[in-house]
Amino acid sequence: MTLRRNPLVQALPWACLFALSACGSPSREEATASPQASATDTEPSAASAAPPSQSLPPAQPLSCADEIGATAAQKRADLCRNVSPATHPPCNVANSCAMIEDEIARSCALFDSKGDPMPECAVDPRSKEAAAAVVERYYSALNARDYGTAWQQWGDNGPPNQTLEKFQAGFAHTRSTHVAIGKLEPGDAGAGSIYQPVPVTVDATLDDGSHQRFRGTYVVRRVNDVDGASAAQLRWHIDSAKLTPAR
Repeated sequence: MTLRRNPLVQALPWACLFALSACGSPSREEATASPQASATDTEPSAASAAPPSQSLPPAQPLSCADEIGATAAQKRADLCRNVSPATHPPCNVANSCAMIEDEIARSCALFDSKGDPMPECAVDPRSKEAAAAVVERYYSALNARDYGTAWQQWGDNGPPNQTLEKFQAGFAHTRSTHVAIGKLEPGDAGAGSIYQPVPVTVDATLDDGSHQRFRGTYVVRRVNDVDGASAAQLRWHIDSAKLTPAR
């Protein structure tokens, strides 16, 4: 029997996890992600890749209008335009909801502490809730097949040692994912940054209809308002992850 890689955790570039095995042998060992961890090959294995005759062209991202309805999507896009300083912001219902929300979060972080708070920024950009929203936005983008927006939740350069193409290939056999956020505890500060743990339970459905579940923690990081920090550094982004298979 051939064991398939789990495409959900396969997309974490430094993890060596399978749904029922780790590195080729049955295991439930943890895979810990850290900035110093070594990258592993994340291309789908020959066993899990679809035969060429069954290959399909990449699906287009799901629009926000299709995801939540035209009226709700338009309200979200209008809010995005109200806060975005970009000349051509991605505040369009044809884009994924995750992309629109990402621009709102970027804009709110950019203007944080610069004048009166914008009413559209209902969540404090420095709060642990804003940190958890990054993880929620990550999975929202994955479900919409907007892999570019998902990739950017790891920062402007994506996950460590991971190209966008490899990242997207890791989800070739994932139909959908759902994340539930656990209780948020106060984050830790160190070396000029704040690290916010975000406990999660992740349910994945593969393209063959099978289900997989993982529990663990994402760590989301931002620079602690130090002088000279860029807008990108002041935004929360995923720094590491630690997920293990769960029943």
